[in-house]
Amino acid sequence: MESTYEVATFAGGCFWCMVQPFDELPGIIKVVSGYTGGHKNNPTYEEVCSNLTGHYEAVQITYNPNIFEYEKLLELFWQQIDPTDAYGQFGDRGDSYKTVIFYHNIEQKRMAEESKRKLEDSNIFKKPIVTEIKEASVFYHAEENHQQYYKKNSIHYNLYKEGSGRGQFIRENWKNHQFEK
Repeated sequence: MESTYEVATFAGGCFWCMVQPFDELPGIIKVVSGYTGGHKNNPTYEEVCSNLTGHYEAVQITYNPNIFEYEKLLELFWQQIDPTDAYGQFGDRGDSYKTVIFYHNIEQKRMAEESKRKLEDSNIFKKPIVTEIKEASVFYHAEENHQQYYKKNSIHYNLYKEGSGRGQFIRENWKNHQFEK
């Protein structure tokens, strides 16, 4: 049986914190940190963080949909973010840290919209869900030092995840809705 890989792209604030939840799951081929949605070719980390390029920090996930379905990727994405924060994520503020689901085809768009509606209807959050759903555009790989950051710099990564408030937010808001690895 021949399998075809697909791509999913999510902006969930700092991309350091968006790799580990998806990495090394069955059916996940690779997770790459990068930049997307902006107007400058080949932006650098410093340029993206300046909020002048229009890019978001994002992860691009190559996966086998026969093993790990897009709906599960969406479920896991929601559980990594504060979908009610319109100004960034946790300790990171600005446009480059906003949350977005980037769809690569009409079916991904449909599923993303449906998952957002389900989250809104769940009443897990009292504030409106502000995560956007946009068509995917060019994705630029981030510099090598940002790839697999949670493995290369595990102590700093863990301090950052907890210090930013992301870890506590996930534990408090998703404890009854946790996706199991």
